[in-house]
Amino acid sequence: MGSLKNIVVWMLIASSLFGAKVTSEQWKKGETFSDYLNDRNISTDLLGDISKTDIKFLSEIQGQQLFYELKDQDGNLEQALIPIGKEMQIRLAKERNSEKYHFEIIPIVYQEEEYSATISIEKNLHTDISAALNHSGVADKMGQLFKGTVNAKKFRKGDKVSFVYTQKTRMGQPYYRPSIKIAMYESKGKRQFIYADEDGYGYKSDKKSQSYTVTGKKKVTYTRRVPVSKKGSRFGMPLRHIRVTSSFSYRRYHPILKRYRPHHGTDFGAKRGTPLLAVNAGKVTFSGRMGGYGKVVKIKHAGGYESLYAHQSRTRVKRGQRVKKGQIIGYVGSTGRSTGPHLHFGMKKNGRWINPMRVLRKKSIKTSILKKFTKYEDVKTTKYKKVVIKNAKENKEKLLNYLKQEGKAFIWDSNTQTSMRIKDDEYTQAL
Repeated sequence: MGSLKNIVVWMLIASSLFGAKVTSEQWKKGETFSDYLNDRNISTDLLGDISKTDIKFLSEIQGQQLFYELKDQDGNLEQALIPIGKEMQIRLAKERNSEKYHFEIIPIVYQEEEYSATISIEKNLHTDISAALNHSGVADKMGQLFKGTVNAKKFRKGDKVSFVYTQKTRMGQPYYRPSIKIAMYESKGKRQFIYADEDGYGYKSDKKSQSYTVTGKKKVTYTRRVPVSKKGSRFGMPLRHIRVTSSFSYRRYHPILKRYRPHHGTDFGAKRGTPLLAVNAGKVTFSGRMGGYGKVVKIKHAGGYESLYAHQSRTRVKRGQRVKKGQIIGYVGSTGRSTGPHLHFGMKKNGRWINPMRVLRKKSIKTSILKKFTKYEDVKTTKYKKVVIKNAKENKEKLLNYLKQEGKAFIWDSNTQTSMRIKDDEYTQAL
């Protein structure tokens, strides 16, 4: 507030200077604040005095932005007011009896007034409003208001449109776009009020639909594969589909070595890459190459059991890893001494080889099943309700009172003022 008082006092002093005047300028596209200082012979050392917090706002000056300068009779800059957004502005002021300038960011002070107008349609809504009020911004906003409510293209010559709007002004000039509050369309003696919401959209009623979100619960049923768990079938099969090609034997003729040797396991025929399944939960004790067995995985199970999966093309588990029953631990291959892709499956009990088929249960081929589950999820639903448009009734009363008074519409001055004589009461208040 103190800085605002200083501006007013300073401007009152400046206004007494002979020939001092305020000019309205437009910020050049691509121009930097440094360029602006150089163009006005102001030292860029000023930039070093600007705080880090304030200096970031220099990049927010928009191209084609209208700003004001106070110049002495020789055209030297005494003060500049440069907007950065709708509410704040840069104030650059020359210090008294010095060539230095002071920089600060202050609020923009503007006035907001309410106006009313009645327009008789001669050509079309936009053209007639622009011509009558000399303000195309009002015409644009009226077009937005009528969109979706009344077809302005069907307006006939002699129809009337009355409305109430507000306009911010700064230095006696329109500042940003106007805001339509309410309008009325009259044709052949019939009236239709159009109520405006805070965003400038029109409604034929003083109520509008407003969306809101409701969060509820929705029952969701889904399926998931879960391991089979049954008493009496502790060990499952190492493959989903079983085809035994060679059984456990203490004396089997070896097809590669061409001699009889014990076959401590069961061979299962399967295609290369077929997933191999852990026959029960346990801990991996070996994963790697093991002589004629090729790539092997060994798993230690509870109760003194240990399973072996040989000739794999690729293993999927590591030593020390814990696995679940039915978990994929590798893939069928033909590594090591093998005549073709197959699984050699071995089983030990307390360190001695046993016939795997005595503990493996064919009924456990299904290591997992699809099971249905139910859960409740949060579901957001968009609903709508009717709400009263803010100040709808008050604005209607204002428009009706205006129509009773038959007041004249305010016509905006369109003279492009590149230079204005300072008026104490007007200019200082605008600051």
